[in-house]
Amino acid sequence: MNISVKVSAKYQIAVPQMARKQLNIKKGDRLIVDVQDGVIVLIPQPKRHTDALQGLHSEIWRGVDVQKYLNRERDSWTNSANA
Repeated sequence: MNISVKVSAKYQIAVPQMARKQLNIKKGDRLIVDVQDGVIVLIPQPKRHTDALQGLHSEIWRGVDVQKYLNRERDSWTNSANA
C-alpha cells in the first residue's frame, strides 16, 4: 500500500500510522535515511547495531565445524609466516 506524505516548510514529513505500527516506531526513535537509485529509504535505527547484525548470513555456517575451520585458518597463517 502506498501512502502519500507532504513535506513541510521545514522539509519534515510524518511517518504514517500504518508504517509506524508495522515497524514498531515510537516517539524519539531514530530512522536511518538512505538514498538508493533515486528512492528515499527510511530504516528504523536499531538500539544496538550488534543486535541487528546477530545471526546475519548464519546459513553459510550450516554443516560447517566452525572450530575446525578456525584451526585451519590459524594454521594457514602460521605456516605462511614460516614460508
